[in-house]
Amino acid sequence: MYYSYFEIFSVGIGPSSSHTVGPMRAAKRYIDNLCAQDLFNKVSTLQVTLYGSLALTGVGHGTIKAIVYGLMGLEAEAVNPEIPYFNAVGQDKILHLNQQKAIPFDLDKDVVFEKDTFLPEHSNGMRFKAFDAEGALLLEEVYFSVGGGTIARQDEIARRIERPAYNIPYDFNSFKELRHICEEQHKSIAEVIYANECAIHGQDKVDEGIMKIYRIMQNAVDRGMKAEGVLPGGLNIHRRAKSIYHRLEENFIKNDYDPLQMIDWINLWGFAVAEENAAGGQIVTAPTMGSAGVIPSVSRYFERYAYVKSPYSKEDGIKAFMLTSAAICSLYRSNASISGAEVGCQGEVGVACSMAAAGLTAAMGGDLAQIENAAEIAMEHNLGLTCDPVGGLVQVPCIERNAMGAIKAVNSARLALRGSGQHFVSLDSVIKTMFDTGRDMQNKYKETSLGGLAINVATC
Repeated sequence: MYYSYFEIFSVGIGPSSSHTVGPMRAAKRYIDNLCAQDLFNKVSTLQVTLYGSLALTGVGHGTIKAIVYGLMGLEAEAVNPEIPYFNAVGQDKILHLNQQKAIPFDLDKDVVFEKDTFLPEHSNGMRFKAFDAEGALLLEEVYFSVGGGTIARQDEIARRIERPAYNIPYDFNSFKELRHICEEQHKSIAEVIYANECAIHGQDKVDEGIMKIYRIMQNAVDRGMKAEGVLPGGLNIHRRAKSIYHRLEENFIKNDYDPLQMIDWINLWGFAVAEENAAGGQIVTAPTMGSAGVIPSVSRYFERYAYVKSPYSKEDGIKAFMLTSAAICSLYRSNASISGAEVGCQGEVGVACSMAAAGLTAAMGGDLAQIENAAEIAMEHNLGLTCDPVGGLVQVPCIERNAMGAIKAVNSARLALRGSGQHFVSLDSVIKTMFDTGRDMQNKYKETSLGGLAINVATC
């Protein structure tokens, strides 16, 4: 199934697309369904049950707050994190359903955590129930947050349906098929994706939207480099991006030459976005919020430095980068997963690394074989990457992991561009391997905070 650029890169509030944006959208859709079935005015009480990974790490990932926002009818892309909606619900025990109807809602009683129950369809499950004044059940729906902020209701996920297929000129389900389309049509990957997006959304929206997404990403970089203080959540993690930035600026003023300083800049940009995400700032899923620092970091590297050796203008190179990255993500979403709760961090930072490597290679004028080579190198060396956040927070090891993912992406692109494009492992095979590895991985290493660093690092 083809996934649109605007599904892959969507704007929301951190720290987790699967644990924050997805649940918020599910709660909003549930409320919309109550309205559509003329049940909304009958609602007297509500109960939400979280399962599996959402129950185990939902507190640290902001899931409860996100669900409250959704039940209030707020949109993930437009919510203002400065307004204390959630605090008011906690204090008053009153929820303004869809911002229209006040009902009693006790966060301690009406949100149930089933930490030992993993629904068979997906690790990120949530159940919504509404009752009338007599206690009769009005509507019960189960949703799953399947990665990148995308949701599917229980009946949809059972049929592997998240939405109807798009009517597009160039459909593909593997890199082999995508390469055949490019060769037959004499188009680059970016041109194929651009044609598909124009068919879905119209050229004006696509032309505006590609760069709008990119600018929001880069705004997150800029905010992260200026912000300071301690990240929320109780781990007492201090932001580091601003101090790294100041040291790099001082080195520049002193003309203190370091042949490896470019690595520091790439690390800085990855840190900046990941810290913004951990603080609940406005972030673009790329493909998830937990991995949102990789693509902004690598694309800024291209924009600031690498573009001088690109056959494209700076803006055209950025567009090639972003559209090619989206194509690679579509393959992972169609044939594997981008959910840390389903396949571990290889599906988040690993996929982001693969996307960024392919995007950078395309922006630098790499051919189809080199783009595939870069993408598969990047994932090949993220296989088996676990998701074991300390304290259930998207901070340790997540922030540093974004920086490391960006460095791996740049190196993968450079390896591919220095070669002829010939490679032994295909991208399609490495995507399948990633998915197989994720299914074999124990649940304690898949965003549950029950294993790995999450239990071996003291938090007090």
